Amino acid sequence: MDRYKAGMLARSKAGHDTGKVYVIIEVDDTYIYLADGSIRTLEHLKKKKKKHVQIILKEYDVAAVDDTAIKRILKEWSMEERERCQKLT
Repeated sequence: MDRYKAGMLARSKAGHDTGKVYVIIEVDDTYIYLADGSIRTLEHLKKKKKKHVQIILKEYDVAAVDDTAIKRILKEWSMEERERCQKLT
């Protein structure tokens, strides 16, 4: 069973975009296809090998999303992470 699913969040571990968070849109045997809603839109997905990303165990429904919805998902997750970090300090 594959642990990568469409709708999950993933952080890049390698490349010029190291540390950037994306939404997984499609998955095949070797690659995953990522979007961030601004530079990497649904028309121009980022193709990345599975070993070069770290999945974030947060899943969203991406069946009928657009670029604006992807930006909103990433913004909400970023705000949740910021709040979680502030509680720890």
